[in-house]
Amino acid sequence: MDNMVDHVSEENVNQVVDSGKGIPAHPDSPGYELPLLLLGGFRTLIDRLHARLADEGHPGMRPAHGFAMQAIGGRGATASEIGRRLGVSKQAAGKTVDRLLALGYAERADDPADARRKLVRLTPHGRDALARSAAVFDELRAEWGAVLGADRVRALEADLRNVVPAETAFRLDATSWLGGN
Repeated sequence: MDNMVDHVSEENVNQVVDSGKGIPAHPDSPGYELPLLLLGGFRTLIDRLHARLADEGHPGMRPAHGFAMQAIGGRGATASEIGRRLGVSKQAAGKTVDRLLALGYAERADDPADARRKLVRLTPHGRDALARSAAVFDELRAEWGAVLGADRVRALEADLRNVVPAETAFRLDATSWLGGN
């Protein structure tokens, strides 16, 4: 049996290739191509986002940081809560939180509801990174619309909403599932 990725040249593995040329379509594509293409689309969006964020004052921001900052949310969260939301251990969440603290994206604060607990909260720098991320994602979506057509992008989103179970559509634990943190 051939390796699923034998058709990918070695030079292109784990690299963003933005030549404007897509992977040729096959009328009867093997089933394994769908998840690889979806992952490729995800990677393309995330890699382009982080290149833009680096240019806009967030050079240390990594994909795992974005997931963690979403897990922290607007009200803050404890390390245990962050770990549960990300699907990682409290210790793994703590390492990511420590990195966010060092980069100035988050801070620790007393929980006003329980003095024994420490909350992790986003700093203005962290909120700026999330706001810039949202704006860049809007621009990237518009770029896809310019290439594919706005109606096709909307249809793709609608189709994905139809096949992705609602309870997994916006889960934050992708980094743990993919083996990173």
